[in-house]
Amino acid sequence: MSRRAAIRPLLAPARIRESFAVAAPPSLRNAAVAGLQTSLAVLIVVAATHLSPWAHLEGYPALGALAALFGRFAPAERRMPIVALAGLLLTAPLGLLSAVSMAGAAPATMLLCLALLAGVLSVLVNRWRIGAPGVVIFVFAACAGVGPVDSWRTVVERTAFTAAGAAVAWWICRASDSLRADPALPVATAADGARPALHAGIAGARIALCAATAALLALAAGWAHPAWAAIGATAVMQGTQLHITMHRAVQRTVGTVLGAGLAWLFLAHHPTFWWVLLAVVLLQFATELVIGFNYVFGLICVTPMALLMTSLAAPHATAGMPMARVLDTVLGALVGIAFALLFSTLDDRAHLAAHHEKARAG
Repeated sequence: MSRRAAIRPLLAPARIRESFAVAAPPSLRNAAVAGLQTSLAVLIVVAATHLSPWAHLEGYPALGALAALFGRFAPAERRMPIVALAGLLLTAPLGLLSAVSMAGAAPATMLLCLALLAGVLSVLVNRWRIGAPGVVIFVFAACAGVGPVDSWRTVVERTAFTAAGAAVAWWICRASDSLRADPALPVATAADGARPALHAGIAGARIALCAATAALLALAAGWAHPAWAAIGATAVMQGTQLHITMHRAVQRTVGTVLGAGLAWLFLAHHPTFWWVLLAVVLLQFATELVIGFNYVFGLICVTPMALLMTSLAAPHATAGMPMARVLDTVLGALVGIAFALLFSTLDDRAHLAAHHEKARAG
């Protein structure tokens, strides 16, 4: 099947219906524990920072606290190393991009650096078998380093507070990880296998190119948050098959539109800091409970949570954020689908054709 011929089954109504299928998560208990650990870490680090002399940095430890999301299905002996590695991948890219920004890099250069990091992070996530929720979380955190930086002290503070959030997440996971044990969890899902190095490198290069294209298109369009388009493109490119890429694009678009609407309604009431923090904590926990059933459900919670976390880091930049998130997500999804099809192999397209015929027969 040619790439042109693959467009029809890729865009078939059946792919849309499949995108909304609901499935049971591998372990609701483990998801709930990971959500509770992350929510508690976010609550502690953000509240403590808000009450400190560094209240203007309160969004950064929240990013580090997301390390608690990782390793939820890993064996007990691997959980804490995975959380530690996740903390490193949340902190280092943010610090690196902040340093590049401080060095005077132009906006386009910053976006290219972000895209390159997205590719590198995808390779590291694969090599270190970090697993769900995957590279998108790390790219989201790295986006916080793209904006202007006024001093090297700010670079150090951003990095230090993100690392502190990751450290608190590690401590909370270590103290409560016994709650995560689930005897019903199949052994096969305990750890994610890694791709061969060559395949992972090629996939990383594709993600970097796709993220760069989406972000630069958003920048050329004059949109306020072009880095968010790189997040959307990276998320869509995580699909292992063409039809899964399409599912991700549909799910991410629909979930983001609905979630952005919730964020707009909430922000329109000009909530105080404590109401924003409470919403972030509740949305974080809700995300982990529902995302295993369908990615759409997760995005409905993730989108307002991400926007509210952004408002904590930049409280004066909330106007227009929900619509900007929708536009960037749609652009990232479209670019992601185009790149997935462009770089697809003959086997990928044959698998799509077989899947399409099976769906029609069923």
